[in-house]
Amino acid sequence: MKIPLTLVILFSSFLGFSQEKKLQFFQTDWGRQISYDAFCEKTKAAGYDGIEIWLPKDPKSQNELKLALKKHDLKVGFLNGTNRTVSFEESLKQYVAHFKILISWNPTYINCHTGYDFFSFEKNKAFIDAANKIAKENNVPIYHETHRGRFSFNLPDTKKYLAAIPELKLTLDISHWMVVHESLLQNQDSHLEEIINRSHHIHARIGHAEGPQVNDPEAPEWKEAVERHMNIWEKVIRKQWETNDIFTITTEFGPADYMPTLPYSQLPVADQWKANIYMMKLLKERFNID
Repeated sequence: MKIPLTLVILFSSFLGFSQEKKLQFFQTDWGRQISYDAFCEKTKAAGYDGIEIWLPKDPKSQNELKLALKKHDLKVGFLNGTNRTVSFEESLKQYVAHFKILISWNPTYINCHTGYDFFSFEKNKAFIDAANKIAKENNVPIYHETHRGRFSFNLPDTKKYLAAIPELKLTLDISHWMVVHESLLQNQDSHLEEIINRSHHIHARIGHAEGPQVNDPEAPEWKEAVERHMNIWEKVIRKQWETNDIFTITTEFGPADYMPTLPYSQLPVADQWKANIYMMKLLKERFNID
């Protein structure tokens, strides 16, 4: 007996399979040395959905960026951050004001380098609360990256903020914590559970016990580190897919000198673009996505 399509749709919806689950990939602008147009063309051709970028300060560059995004049909995820070189009051003022500019671009999300590891809990919370208020008022996803030097520089302290701020949503760049805690966080899965539940975006870079970025993720000596990151990321993605059909990921291997370099010549030991493409490839294979 042939089942009517409407019943199939209703049954699928009941089971939670109403739409295909998707990953959207963003390429980092970090280290870009070509024009916005050329970079966006290259990014689109590689199979990305968008780019992640700090908004350029000058109007001419902003216009070039806007034209390139439109021409190559790319989404944009912006970064915003706490200025650690000025007073707390001035930094908070700048942080809030910049959100208003970024939101006018209708970004897919805004990822934040929030707070300062030398600020008090209350001062860091002020930045998070301000961002959450703006996110709610403007219906724009705003996430706070797990990052050295920020409120979220380590796992135990980040959990304190999560407990105190139910609306806090993370960008998980767990490579930072691998070096902070000098491990691949083995035997810390119970501590990672709430982090996984509250992560809404991923920075796909492989760290290790002695650094935030391996020299080449394809090298066999990093197999354990790659698999550890992939296992954690998969838990994050599958958790978010329970309530959202699309999950965003930025491939974020950085350029020299974040990329290890040779002495004297300072030439990078691997190719940043190739490393980022490899991360996208691994994740697509992991989830059987073309």
